[in-house]
Amino acid sequence: MNAWDGISECIAVAECQSFTGAATQLGVSIAHVSRQITALETRLGSKLFYRTTRKVTLTEAGRIYYQHCRQMRDGLDDAERAISTLQDTPRGKLKLTAPTTYGETVIAPLINDFVARYPDLEVQCRFTNQKLDLILEGFDLSIRLGRLDGTPSAIMSQRLSSRRLYVCAAPDYLAKRGEPHSLSELSRHNCLPGTLDYWRFEEEGRERTIRIHGSITANSGQALLDAARKGIGIVQLPDFYVDPHITSGELVPILTRYQPSDEGIWALYPANRHLSSKVRMLVEHLGRHLG
Repeated sequence: MNAWDGISECIAVAECQSFTGAATQLGVSIAHVSRQITALETRLGSKLFYRTTRKVTLTEAGRIYYQHCRQMRDGLDDAERAISTLQDTPRGKLKLTAPTTYGETVIAPLINDFVARYPDLEVQCRFTNQKLDLILEGFDLSIRLGRLDGTPSAIMSQRLSSRRLYVCAAPDYLAKRGEPHSLSELSRHNCLPGTLDYWRFEEEGRERTIRIHGSITANSGQALLDAARKGIGIVQLPDFYVDPHITSGELVPILTRYQPSDEGIWALYPANRHLSSKVRMLVEHLGRHLG
């Protein structure tokens, strides 16, 4: 058995926690992954994984071996990226993650334009509102919105643009319930929460948070937007949700004197990886259009 045999399979199983997921990621059969892992464990004389019908987890020896293997693969990736910087044309694979709605409506069209211009590039997009571990899951680039609290030192960030939060409601709602002109009046209104039970404001240069409650709670900005457009209640949402509806008059921005400062839209990438030309050029492309 070659010393490199089974390493890709070991990394994939460790990160997917599944032989099936590893096979899908690598584009091979489950049987091939299983054979490679078994042969690797035999060669090492140590069990690397605990296997159950529901989950696959690393043993202590497996964790140590995975960490070293991942460093070796990252080194190989760095070597390939270093060569790719000598080329002016982005090519190869690039793995990216972004928030779901913002990714689907704003980032995806820009990615599509970029790939149309550079057809030798293969971009794998994962749109999710979960904050994924870029290094552990092998992402080259992540788009994040808002504050970067708790970003690891191993992650570099670059500001691409900004977003603005609006509190708004439909004209029908305001006609029935009246328009609030102070933060204290929100307690008398149907304020529709998202994943948090408070909204952020600025008053006399200081940040304030106001706890809110309403008849609908949703972890989806689109769901809250639809409720606001139908006159059900008041929402606080980023500009990319509400801008068209404010322009059309479907929604009316309120409490604008308490509007919080604009938040960043960021590109994040692992600091310990060579920034390849394809990542650099994509970040520049996003920055130009988002800015």
